[in-house]
Amino acid sequence: MPDGDPPQARRAVRPLARPQTSVTVTRGTVRVPLALERVRALAELVLRRERVGAAAISIQFVTPRTIARLHEAHLGVRGATDIVTLEHARDVPGAPIVGEVHIAPAVAAENAARFGNSARMEVARLVIHGVLHTLGWEHPEGASRTASPMWRRQEHLLRAAQRVGVV
Repeated sequence: MPDGDPPQARRAVRPLARPQTSVTVTRGTVRVPLALERVRALAELVLRRERVGAAAISIQFVTPRTIARLHEAHLGVRGATDIVTLEHARDVPGAPIVGEVHIAPAVAAENAARFGNSARMEVARLVIHGVLHTLGWEHPEGASRTASPMWRRQEHLLRAAQRVGVV
């Protein structure tokens, strides 16, 4: 009788599954100037470039009325804005990053026109901006925000997305 484990105990050991990222994108009845698959690809590009192993990010396109309610409820500010990002606290170190990005394309289009950008590029910029916020990036308010490390990273990632044809 041979020594060793019984046959059922000699199963091959499978490597642990690689952490996963999940990006969901919804729009309801809101018109979005960027295809939803491109929105998802853009968010995934940011997660890869930021070396995020495990994340669950929800990107929702909403009306100005909905974004105004979120803006007041979560940030205490009345009125519509272009984006509200909610980063959920991690229960334990190493837990997946979980966050929600809410974007109002109508408000983004107004801002794009004011800044001389296309609505499509403005929405792409906001997707990157929101995903960076879910990862913990922050920026100051006011004019100095465009000189902040987060803004520079956002613009770098937007150029990278353009180079690879995501936007």
